[in-house]
Amino acid sequence: MNDTEASANPSYAWVMAAVTFSLTGLSFGVLGSAGVFLKPLAAEFGWSRGDLSLGYTAITLSTAASTVIWGIFADRYGARWIALFGASVLGVCLLLLSQIETKTQFYAYYVLFGALGHGALSPLYANVGLWFKRNIGLAIGIAISGGAVGQGAVPMITSLLIEARGWSATYAILGAAYLLIAIPIALLVRNPPRPEGNAGSEAPKMADGTPFPLPPAVAVGWVAFAVIFCCITMSVPIVHLVPLLTDRGIGLEVAVSALLVLMLAGAVGRIIGGKLADTIGPLQSYMLMSAAQTIAVFFFPLVTGMASIYVLSGLFGVFYSGVMAAFIVIVRFMVPANYLARSMAVVSAAGWVGMGLGGWQGGFVFDLTGDYIWSFRNAAAAGVINVSILVLFFFSIKRARIRFAAAQFAT
Repeated sequence: MNDTEASANPSYAWVMAAVTFSLTGLSFGVLGSAGVFLKPLAAEFGWSRGDLSLGYTAITLSTAASTVIWGIFADRYGARWIALFGASVLGVCLLLLSQIETKTQFYAYYVLFGALGHGALSPLYANVGLWFKRNIGLAIGIAISGGAVGQGAVPMITSLLIEARGWSATYAILGAAYLLIAIPIALLVRNPPRPEGNAGSEAPKMADGTPFPLPPAVAVGWVAFAVIFCCITMSVPIVHLVPLLTDRGIGLEVAVSALLVLMLAGAVGRIIGGKLADTIGPLQSYMLMSAAQTIAVFFFPLVTGMASIYVLSGLFGVFYSGVMAAFIVIVRFMVPANYLARSMAVVSAAGWVGMGLGGWQGGFVFDLTGDYIWSFRNAAAAGVINVSILVLFFFSIKRARIRFAAAQFAT
C-alpha cells in the first residue's frame, strides 16, 4: 500500500498508531535499560554512577539536538523514510555498544543512538496526530504508550540476559533482535493526508470554535520551558529506581520488576492522559498530572517494603505518562498542521534536555552524598517549577483570548 492508497483508507490511521507504538517501544526500551546496565558496567570498568548516568544523558541531549532537524524534514517530506532510517540505526548502535572498551566509545554510540535513531522516530507522533480528526488525544495516547511498555519490558528482558550472558552479549542480542523487528515495522509507515490550500497554516480552533489566540512560537516556547522541568522530575525514578532498590539489598530481578510495574502503569497512564486531554483540555490535563507526578516522586526514597514500592511505582507511572501524553496533545491543539512536526520536535527536544539533566543530576548528587534522598528532592523541586510555569501559561492564554474577543468586537 502506497501513501495515496493509505490516505484513502481512514482505518490506516490506527495502523499508524500501532506502528508508532511498536517503534517507540523498542527505542524507549534502551532508555529504560540504562539503569540496568549501570552496575554491570561499573563493575567491569570501574566507572562511577555519575559517569555512567552521562550515557543516558548522551542519548537525551543528542536526541534533543537532532529532533528539530528531523521535524523540519518531516514537515516537508513526511516521516516515512526518516522512520526507516532511525529504525535501522537502533540495532546498529546496540551492536556497537556490545564492543565498547572506553567511556569515549560508550558515549559516542549512545550519541549516535539518540541523534540518528531515537531522534529520527520523533516525527511519528506528529504523523499520528495528523492522521486523526477525532479522538486525537486518545490516538496519541495509545501511540506513545508504546514507549512505556518498552521501558518496562525491555529492561526486564535485559536484566535476565545480563544475568545469563553478561552485559556485552546482551547488547549484541538486543541489537540483532532490534534489526529483525524494527525494520519490517518501519516499512509500514505512511505519510498522512496533506491539508489543501491554506488549511495547513491556519490556527487550530479551540473548543468554542475560535482560533487559538497565541502565535505558534509563543505557545511552543511556554510548553517547552515547562517540559524541561517536567522531565527533570520524571527522569530520576526512570534512571535510578533500580539502583535505589538494589542499594537496599533488593535483588536485581525484583528491583527491575518495580520498574516494570512503573512502565506498564505508564502505558495505561498515557492512554488516560490522552483521553483526559480530549475531555477537559490538554493544558488542564497536563497541570493535573504534573502536580500528581511531583508529589509522587518525593516519596520514592522514603517508602519501604516492596508492596509500597509497587504501589508508588504504579501511581508514578500513571502520572508521569499522563504528563507525556498531555504535552504532546497540547502542541497538536495549538499549532498549525504545516508546523506540527517541528513544533513537537522543539517540545520533545526540551523534554530530552530535561531528561538528560535529571538523569545526570540523580547520579551526580548520589556520588556527592552517598544517598538518593536529595536526588529525588531535587526532582520534586523541578516539578514545582513546572507546575508554576503551567499556571502562568494558563492565565496567559486567558488574557490573549480576552484581547482577541475585544479586537473582534471592535471590528
